[in-house]
Amino acid sequence: MLTFKKMLPPLGIMLNGLLLPSLLCGQTKPKLTLDLSHAAAQVSPRLYGLMTEEINYSYDGGIYGELVRNRAFRDHADKADHWFLIKADGDSSSMKLDTKHPVNQALPVSLHLKTASANAPAGIANDGFWGIPVKSSTTYKGSFYAFTENAAATAITASIESTDGKTVYARAEITGIGNSWKKFSYTLTTTQTAKPAADTRLVLRPSTAGSYFFSLVSLFPPTFNNRANGNRPDIMQLLADMKPSFLRLPGGNYLEGGMFSTRFDWKKTLGPIDHRPGHMGTWGYRSSDGMGLLEYLEWCEDLHMEPLLAVFAGYALNGDYLEKGPLLKPFVDEALEEIEYVTGDTTTVWGKKRAQDGHPAPFPLHYVEVGNEDGFDKSTSYNGRFEQFADAIKAKYPNLQVVATMGGKDWLGARYPFDASKADVVDEHYYRNAFEMESDAAHYDNYDRKGPKIFVGEWATREGSPTPNFNSALGDAAWMTGMERNSDIVVMSCSAPLFVNVNPGGMQWESDLIGYNALSSYGSPSYYAQQMFNNNKGDEVIAIHGDGIPTQLQKLNHKDSLASVNPKTYAGLFYVATRDSKTGTVYLKVVNCLPTVQNVSLELNGAAKVKPAAKVITMKADKPEDTNTITEPKKIVPVNSKFNGVKNLFNYAFAPYSITILQLETK
Repeated sequence: MLTFKKMLPPLGIMLNGLLLPSLLCGQTKPKLTLDLSHAAAQVSPRLYGLMTEEINYSYDGGIYGELVRNRAFRDHADKADHWFLIKADGDSSSMKLDTKHPVNQALPVSLHLKTASANAPAGIANDGFWGIPVKSSTTYKGSFYAFTENAAATAITASIESTDGKTVYARAEITGIGNSWKKFSYTLTTTQTAKPAADTRLVLRPSTAGSYFFSLVSLFPPTFNNRANGNRPDIMQLLADMKPSFLRLPGGNYLEGGMFSTRFDWKKTLGPIDHRPGHMGTWGYRSSDGMGLLEYLEWCEDLHMEPLLAVFAGYALNGDYLEKGPLLKPFVDEALEEIEYVTGDTTTVWGKKRAQDGHPAPFPLHYVEVGNEDGFDKSTSYNGRFEQFADAIKAKYPNLQVVATMGGKDWLGARYPFDASKADVVDEHYYRNAFEMESDAAHYDNYDRKGPKIFVGEWATREGSPTPNFNSALGDAAWMTGMERNSDIVVMSCSAPLFVNVNPGGMQWESDLIGYNALSSYGSPSYYAQQMFNNNKGDEVIAIHGDGIPTQLQKLNHKDSLASVNPKTYAGLFYVATRDSKTGTVYLKVVNCLPTVQNVSLELNGAAKVKPAAKVITMKADKPEDTNTITEPKKIVPVNSKFNGVKNLFNYAFAPYSITILQLETK
């Protein structure tokens, strides 16, 4: 994740530092001419995907279903964060962390509760991730490890309650708590009349006074596809609606870790959750590692997308690194084992381990990325480290495409020369404001087609908090026209960050695609812009000529660019067209960043037949600063309509501050 310096608000009608003259000088009506006689380029089938990492409580407190916060009592060495003692006034009951009674090596800490009163038993409560979400007619699956030092076995009551204890939404009694560690499971079911609430807590109360120990206290709501240890359904549905082609995992700084010991150590994320120790994340809080390597892969399976696997490359965020050579080899070997876990059949060591973990079938994998933003490694060791990884990966898996985590014409590559000769793909990252995105929409038109392919592995227009406003969506859409037009070289892209918990303290990075709290979730305008683009594209790029483009823009063209798909910008309009070669449907996308209606003449050349009716998808806002929120989740969303005036030459009025897709049926 790159650092970002806040910029001035965008002007919307400037390009490459030049104020476009159309609004000021009465320029003639713009005209776009589509050449349907041939395909200018092929659209990459993996163009739009997802990037994820543990930031903004993306997993714990986000998409990962677990509702108990600090379930293994390891978030703080001296106190049980997010756990509270419940007792009556004058009761001498107490609780404290204990390290003398480990459950196993992965669970070395427990919570010791001493209850003093049998009449009004004390208990322990967890406040979850800003509450335990209560919904009607919902069954929750809970579990915990426990034992008692009491002479006789006893019972524990588990309940979801309001934080003041006055309302009990669901309750269950668990019996047989004995003198040695044992895992107990139970269910809690709310009533049909229960009202949604998050001012809540999970409570465990022994039925008799005495000494009790607890470890790995867990509670799950229903999950997407009913997967055990699974994901939150509403957030998964938002992602499913985007129809992503891949998931870049485990993503960003989370892969590297602050130091070698806190990197994403994939082997420690396998198996049952009671064998996962967790680790300190890179954004100020601890990760449970409930979202482990297999859960990532099942996430991909559930959404019908492929994993794009990033492997740790011997560099940590504190600047520690290993040079190419024998000391780096164990990490290279570990990467090869990780690839085998993903792709190997059950006759391989790690393919067999995956089957033991519950998934005998291998997962598809075509791309492996080596490291993350290693241009920040001031030692300049990445050339050697990448070479050692790439050689080993290609030797064992010759069909895999190896992605270099740094490269690009004016990203980190400008500050740190990198030999990309061994890279199939280079990863570029861009975080900007809307003006910067719009003014650089032609960025990839000038790239050398003879070099590696491009993966825009992190990009975002950063305006709005905690999620982007509509001006960000305009910047994103303008940028996507450039990526889509150049998808012969830009083979993959994914914006970042993907998620943010909108509660106070839940955000470490502003302008995130999807926001949520304990009860609900929503997509930002940028989310819907990306959904629109990915759900409405063909498999081939159609060339467009824009009449009236200022001569200054013509100088942006490069001899290595596709001559038929030069920069597509006119007076604050950004556009791209693709076609489905099987159906003949043309998807014309136009982004109007201006505050006025843009009347555009559209000419379709090379089509034998054009249907007069077109489906129109439009997203617009009254002001660029307008946005969606947790309380107004669908203030700005795409709206479908029809347009019946399509001919070989016709006019269309594009609304102010809008993103429009015309689906034109041609043959």
